[in-house]
Amino acid sequence: MNQQLQALGKIGVLYGGESAEREISLRSGKAVFAALQNLGADVIAIDVQFNDDLFRQLRTIDFAFIALHGRGGEDGVIQGLLEIMGIPYTGSGVAASALGMDKLRTKLLWQGCGLPTPEFFAVTEAAQLNGMVQKLGGAVMVKPPHEGSSIGMSRATSDAELQAAFTLAQKHDSEILVERWIEGQEFTCAVLNGKALPVIRLKTPHLFYDFDAKYQANTTEYLIPCGLSAEQETQLQALSVKAFDAVGCKVWGRVDAMVDKQGRIWLLEVNTVPGMTDHSLVPMAAKAAGLSFEQLVANIALGSAGKI
Repeated sequence: MNQQLQALGKIGVLYGGESAEREISLRSGKAVFAALQNLGADVIAIDVQFNDDLFRQLRTIDFAFIALHGRGGEDGVIQGLLEIMGIPYTGSGVAASALGMDKLRTKLLWQGCGLPTPEFFAVTEAAQLNGMVQKLGGAVMVKPPHEGSSIGMSRATSDAELQAAFTLAQKHDSEILVERWIEGQEFTCAVLNGKALPVIRLKTPHLFYDFDAKYQANTTEYLIPCGLSAEQETQLQALSVKAFDAVGCKVWGRVDAMVDKQGRIWLLEVNTVPGMTDHSLVPMAAKAAGLSFEQLVANIALGSAGKI
């Protein structure tokens, strides 16, 4: 494996960036960089700033490991630049990255494919919100479609709360996703080189798995085994791979879903560059599948290079 990594030439770990998820990306990039160093790869770290110096830095590498979360890194922008420069890179291509970063259009695609996702509306003006909470069953989740890490998201159960949630979300996006609230348990399923990893249940005392629950609170529980029956877990894994493939994603990523009180699975979103710290969800799932963090990083790099 070490020799295969060395054959990729100089690997640049692209991290940091300019999105709202910069701090998380810095942590992911440092962890990936350390893993590649430990594996004997020829590796450098590049804190991506979109200026003239970026071209100079990228010209020094042969292969890019993308650890950039959010806008500019997960939405097809850096992928397009790397395509133009002829530098191979990890994960999904331009189209799938752009689509996966847009929660609204991902849901439209899944809907068209007959995959289960909660009922929703796209909203651009506050006047459109009238009566929407009632139309969607009395509780909704409001999301800016192009942000990750639950940034700008909130739950609403009244018209007044919905107006406030819409105003918050509009700080991040002009078109807002208003989605039926699913009462149930939240799960995530990582996909690696065509196969689903063990499912993780995300258990938090918060209303939902928000930014604080993800990165700051010590009350969040990550359950592996996830608590589903073997049949249900297999069903969720198969659905996650279908959802991942439908968007056109490649090599690795994560699909988030809810299971309601009737046992029905609802797909929420796909993450094409998930967190890669020692405490992130994909490394956690990989560990449950018997892969160390270093092995996971190597599998992502080699899978993206067509070596697996």
